[in-house]
Amino acid sequence: MLAQYEKILFGDDEMQSAGRHLAEQLHSERRLAGRVITLSGELGAGKTTFCRGFIHACGHQGAVKSPTYTLIEKYTTEFAEICHLDLYRLEDAEELDYIGFRDLLEADSTLLIEWPERVPAIADLASIKVIIDHRDADSRRLQVIPNTQ
Repeated sequence: MLAQYEKILFGDDEMQSAGRHLAEQLHSERRLAGRVITLSGELGAGKTTFCRGFIHACGHQGAVKSPTYTLIEKYTTEFAEICHLDLYRLEDAEELDYIGFRDLLEADSTLLIEWPERVPAIADLASIKVIIDHRDADSRRLQVIPNTQ
């Protein structure tokens, strides 16, 4: 069972490694599909970098693009369909209906959602919350918090 943890990370390689670690842990526990993982942090904190490591650990071989302008990028892997969402540019929560958010939830996809605070109701859906804070110019604090509600 996933326990809450906190780490201090230095650089993009360690951030990607942290994403890989979470994906591997969920896969080994057979708890990958159907997860809603939210990622919070300032611009440039490393949310997409974390997602890149997570998606690659699930078997995706190609590029992992930031969904800032497309709102959603989908990746089909051998373990799960992964949908990477970036809600930063969302003007209204109703826009989630236009991208088929309910369908994604019902499809048992693994959702990686950046900027969940743009739609407060998403926090209630999160099975895991990832919070990334800048500590200084060289390091970030990563918190992984499983939702135990």
